[in-house]
Amino acid sequence: MTETPDLDPEDRKIVTLARSTRARNGVPEGAAVRDETGRTYVAGTVALDSLRLSALRTAVAMAVASGAKSLEAAAVVTEAEAASEEDRAAVRDLGGPGTPVLVAGPDGTVRATVSAG
Repeated sequence: MTETPDLDPEDRKIVTLARSTRARNGVPEGAAVRDETGRTYVAGTVALDSLRLSALRTAVAMAVASGAKSLEAAAVVTEAEAASEEDRAAVRDLGGPGTPVLVAGPDGTVRATVSAG
């Protein structure tokens, strides 16, 4: 992984988890979110005939299903230049508009950090 020197260790962790999931599962995107207690939830893109979810929306859904009340941060590893509005909306619904969303390339380099709002 290319280092992003000013990245907080906890944020680096979710980027690494997202990158690992993307590579391990061979999916277009990997994502990870950290809840208010520090627990992390990791997911890849879901692409079934009957269900399509981005990695970030899947990670948020996993957090909700596990009882998370809020999010501290989210990360997505993708070829895309930005997190989609739908992805940011899912993060915003659980974490609020100020929740940071880190967008990293396949090599793990964080290209942007945007708020969910």
